[in-house]
Amino acid sequence: MNGYLTTHVLDTARGCPAAGLKIVLYRLEPAGRELLAAMHTNADGRTDTPILPQQSFAPGEYELEFMAGDYLRDAGLATETPLFLDVVPIRFGIADAQAHYHVPLLLSPYGYSTYRGS
Repeated sequence: MNGYLTTHVLDTARGCPAAGLKIVLYRLEPAGRELLAAMHTNADGRTDTPILPQQSFAPGEYELEFMAGDYLRDAGLATETPLFLDVVPIRFGIADAQAHYHVPLLLSPYGYSTYRGS
């Protein structure tokens, strides 16, 4: 069984899942970034399917872009222009093609946190 990639985005300013937040996944290659997927979080702050499903899962370097600015504006949390956080990029490596990689994002208008979840 191959591994897969998931996320969970929580709005720490409002204490709820970040629903409707756009996420884009790239594979980092020597020649540049290769677009692999683009999707939005559901009402629970997760994607309905894995961001990188088993059939596409491979070791390598990746980047998730979380379109935080659009989400913060839609949520009424954008109070200044330009926004302090607009796009939140998270670069990470996948070493084990058999593992589940979970990259959560805890988001507020002025900060964010991530870790390798389970």
